[in-house]
Amino acid sequence: MSQTLIFNLLALAALLPASVLPIRGEKSSRDWVFWVVLALAWAGPFLWAGYSMSGVWKSGFSITLWVTIAVSLSLFALLAAFVRDAWRLTPLMSPYMMAMGIVATVFWHQGYGTGLTQSAPSGWIGVHIVVSLVTYGLVTVAAVAALAAFIQDRALKLKRPNSLTHMLPSVTDCESLSVRLLGWGEVVLGVGLASGMATKFMETGDLLSFDHKTVLSFASFVIIGAILLAHHKTGMRGRKAARLVLLAYLLLTLGYVGVKLVTDVLMA
Repeated sequence: MSQTLIFNLLALAALLPASVLPIRGEKSSRDWVFWVVLALAWAGPFLWAGYSMSGVWKSGFSITLWVTIAVSLSLFALLAAFVRDAWRLTPLMSPYMMAMGIVATVFWHQGYGTGLTQSAPSGWIGVHIVVSLVTYGLVTVAAVAALAAFIQDRALKLKRPNSLTHMLPSVTDCESLSVRLLGWGEVVLGVGLASGMATKFMETGDLLSFDHKTVLSFASFVIIGAILLAHHKTGMRGRKAARLVLLAYLLLTLGYVGVKLVTDVLMA
């Protein structure tokens, strides 16, 4: 068995305890068990991504997913520590991270890409990479919160609460967290678009290249801005707001991960 596959499987195994933690049901709490399994879930992807890059940034599909998981879990851990009831998103967040890890492991032999070779100054490239990762991590958690709000709202309207809805935060808490994260994500995404244009200008002398990634990123920026504006002006909430948040996340995913899937896996 390939050493690379073994490390992928170990990183995936590290995510397993967190993905089954919600089995404890309504008895779940932000106790030491929660923090231990969350730390394990973060450490597996983080250590594997760091080891596989070996000091050289790689942008392939599989490694991109592992880095995304590590960043998303880092942000989720911060929210769980400092934001009331954010930890209760675990029943949705952990299985989603596990699903991403499974996809990354399935394609372990494809899409690890090559080292970064752009001619632009490394400072611009580093800023752009960090900003892109933080943006996607923030919007990932925001999308999970929006999905939780959607599930809670639907259960309330149908008057059919279940074990999952009892574990999740309230609709109000989910929507508040989602909007807050979208606000942060919009600011960071704006910085990312600006740093991307700066990097492009350093490389080619042009500010923009109208490829799929750029178009989808700008579309995400516009949609997130529209959501925030609508929430501020009209108080838009509920399932309609959740659908728009998930749409923005879908566009960002297509621009960030989807392009790598096509170029590094499907067209490889």
